[in-house]
Amino acid sequence: MKELIEYIAKSLVDNPDEVEVAEVEGEKTTVIELKVAREDLGKVIGKQGRTARAMRTILNAAGTKMKKRAVLEILE
Repeated sequence: MKELIEYIAKSLVDNPDEVEVAEVEGEKTTVIELKVAREDLGKVIGKQGRTARAMRTILNAAGTKMKKRAVLEILE
């Protein structure tokens, strides 16, 4: 799931080298932390959060298939 978010984020931003994705495993939930360059933050979040919501929907679909719960956090 980490690779999926990294691929999507790198496709969206102008500075793909500055995309960092960390995966924090918990007992029931995996937290995926996404960090991008400050000027690319708007592209990852999108208008009214639509892009971020779409990424979370894709992550939930992938998590459901793998029988895991995943949460996406976009860090500044």
